[in-house]
Amino acid sequence: MKQEQVTAVILAAGTGKRMNSRQKKQYLMLQGHPVLYYSLKAFEESCVDRIILVTGAEEFEFCRHNLIEAGSFQKVTELVAGGKERYHSVYAGLKAASGSDYVLIHDGARPFVTETIIARTLEGARKYGACAAGVRSKDTIKLADEADFSRQTPDRSKVWAMQTPQTFSYELIFEAYRRLIERENKGEPVTVTDDAMVAELMMRHPVKLTEGSYENFKITTPVDLLLAQAQMQAGVWTQH
Repeated sequence: MKQEQVTAVILAAGTGKRMNSRQKKQYLMLQGHPVLYYSLKAFEESCVDRIILVTGAEEFEFCRHNLIEAGSFQKVTELVAGGKERYHSVYAGLKAASGSDYVLIHDGARPFVTETIIARTLEGARKYGACAAGVRSKDTIKLADEADFSRQTPDRSKVWAMQTPQTFSYELIFEAYRRLIERENKGEPVTVTDDAMVAELMMRHPVKLTEGSYENFKITTPVDLLLAQAQMQAGVWTQH
């Protein structure tokens, strides 16, 4: 009987323009380590079998020496060059994950992911084929029209802010991305903002939502980095 293969694809190929820094956000220092270190560590210590790190080709050596070797990360089996857009990078990572049964897609700029969240999304994917981490909105959400007038107020209990990891049956998500890239190549690009949306649009497959954590935010701006530093110093998050 074939042993189940679970792969994490960690994305670290973004340019991070909103950080206003010469250094890409995933390599900025956070409590003595690059931001990306913490995501790698969480997945290294989790139930996944291997990790594929998607980053810029020019950053391979830095990642090998300053992250993988420095952190003694044994599960990182491959470095893959990312693409122009996030979905190109995901597709590159998925192609490298061939042979997997399940794949977890995670943004490397979310350093506060935990083993519990990882395991929860994997459990959901095993049961439903697709499961993504998120948190229920704390705020009232308004849907606006083209002139920015409020037109609808969704029930806040039904509104989720999406996070990663987003976890899928490998065959499902690979086929979803294959169809997305095929449409783009035909001159029919589709705007997608997360992996769950790709599964929904390309495969008409529902995605189960599971609780992430309000601490599992993405570092995108200088304020986010300050919040991350404060979160660690306050001991809110202790998985380091």
